[in-house]
Amino acid sequence: MNRILVTGGAGFLGSHLCKELLNQKKDILCIDNFFSGSKNNIRDYISHPYFEFVRHDIIHPFFAEIDGIYHLACPASPIHYQYNAIKTIKTNVTGTINMLGLAKRTKSKILLASSSEIYGDPAVHPQTEGYWGNVNPIGIRSCYDEGKRVAETLTMDYHRQNKVDIKICRIFNTYGPHMALDDGRVVSNFIVQALKGKPITVFGDGTQTRSFCYVSDMVRGLISMMETKRFTGPVNLGNPEEHSILELAEKVIKITKSKSQITFKPLPKDDPLRRCPDITLAKEKLHWEPKISLDQGLERTVEYFKKQILSSV
Repeated sequence: MNRILVTGGAGFLGSHLCKELLNQKKDILCIDNFFSGSKNNIRDYISHPYFEFVRHDIIHPFFAEIDGIYHLACPASPIHYQYNAIKTIKTNVTGTINMLGLAKRTKSKILLASSSEIYGDPAVHPQTEGYWGNVNPIGIRSCYDEGKRVAETLTMDYHRQNKVDIKICRIFNTYGPHMALDDGRVVSNFIVQALKGKPITVFGDGTQTRSFCYVSDMVRGLISMMETKRFTGPVNLGNPEEHSILELAEKVIKITKSKSQITFKPLPKDDPLRRCPDITLAKEKLHWEPKISLDQGLERTVEYFKKQILSSV
């Protein structure tokens, strides 16, 4: 049985990944410092015979005997990663060095969860893996954007210099159950505001676009990438269907049957105007593409948030 380390395993995406790996009879070692993760996300797995949890911050070295690493640890929401920008940089740089060092010592395969944020405010659309990005190195989002870019650099250098078996996935907007009520990302913000009957806050004029990938599709993509041989990436993982933020707000209002009104606020600095993956490479190398439509995914996510809001009252 493979022993798999999942960093950030109590987070939104990490907890779904742990669940699927347990379903595949993997032996899971989950580490998280609970900065943006939650014990509630992994509560159902704690008693599982093949699940082990360790509270640990990866900016400090970690020692274990493992066969593979899914390196997901890092807050992914702007509200969280900007809260302590230096800590975010340390997680992406020092934390990644520590995980790559562990992979080198144990001869483990390591998958880096990079981000579409490495493309910045892209001048190429849709974004292909060959595009180098348009990132402000001194902006308020740089701790995450440039942090992920350095993490990719480190990962490739460990591969070239130390022959570490690596995988790099560039993850585009992902949503679904286990997102926090105060996550700060657009899908959770809109759903929570709609369910509470509060105004739905759209930044800018709402014409900026994103692509939204349901979490089960993303987990399937990550596992496919880890299991694919002779392909390091980077590879885009995301839904190539492009939706405007205003369109998303209207869908959420319709699904929740909310009476919320849409309000507009200024667009935050360095917020990208268009973001959509070209997944040609993922289709070719991983035989992967998303299956869950935005309407289907939103309905499932709304049901989750209804229960979360009720339980928090």
